[in-house]
Amino acid sequence: MLRKFFILTLLIALLAACAPQATAAVAPAATEVPATQAATAIPTAEAAGIVFTDGLGREVKLEGPAQRVVSLAPSITEFLFAVGAGSQTVGRDEMSNFPEEALNVASIGSTYGDLNAEAILALKPDLVIAAQANTPEQVKALENLGVTVYYLNNPVTFAELFEQVELFGQLTGHEEEASALAESLSVRVDAVTAATANFVEKPKVFYEIDGTDASKPWTTGAGTFIDTIIAMAGGVNIGGVLNEPYAQISVEEIVLQNPDFILLGDAAYGVTAESVAARPGWGDLTAVKSGAIVPFDDNLASRPGPRLVDGLEEMLKILHPELVPAQ
Repeated sequence: MLRKFFILTLLIALLAACAPQATAAVAPAATEVPATQAATAIPTAEAAGIVFTDGLGREVKLEGPAQRVVSLAPSITEFLFAVGAGSQTVGRDEMSNFPEEALNVASIGSTYGDLNAEAILALKPDLVIAAQANTPEQVKALENLGVTVYYLNNPVTFAELFEQVELFGQLTGHEEEASALAESLSVRVDAVTAATANFVEKPKVFYEIDGTDASKPWTTGAGTFIDTIIAMAGGVNIGGVLNEPYAQISVEEIVLQNPDFILLGDAAYGVTAESVAARPGWGDLTAVKSGAIVPFDDNLASRPGPRLVDGLEEMLKILHPELVPAQ
């Protein structure tokens, strides 16, 4: 049951954030939809504070850096702690579990469906930050209660991710820490890009989100951050043939494309290399024969936060370990 809830919430979060849609069976929606405007907006100073333009095109005004922040999504929580605003984070959704210190922050419960407005108001936030996994209706409901809400679109490129790191520094008064973090993340991404720049042999990759139905497991199509990470790490996502960002792919298509690697984004839910190899029709796949079935921490690929860079580096280690600089 827990796994089913995870898959439902992951796909809602995921399709709320990815690009074009069209074919293949679709499940409850998903994260990473291209932003309808720039991922971040340069704040403007006013006599009584700072005005930001959020992902819904709304003006969000703060008297100064937010000191009591409630996060409505795991990626938001990770941004806050990453820029040094963990001590200013007074509330977080129940799925926020990184970094470990975030577990000490008061939970406001699930943010799928109706929000626990009473719990949020009790924390007396001067800012609530919502992600694209949340809904404009939730934003409106909180605004009607007098709560200041900033709605953040998911980044669709690493450049937008770096901008959002800077934004969190501005929202919370940690500009220097945020700028340093954005620079360090950029350097790490550049290192991977340089390592794979002239690489010609690109292995084919199947990334599994949910293999409950082994005849048509869920995977990621083109335009998602998972797809981007695979490509930047020197691989080819076989799900790129699909017309939706998150969709089911038939075992016949998987056999036809014959991936060199199978990455298990659902490994945390009990899927193993052995169980994959035992699936009907999977035994002759190159990845199965060579033992290239690898568990992958899906939080590093599906959460649109700072750890996407960790996901990129981890992908490079799997696909091209020979290109990883010696430590």
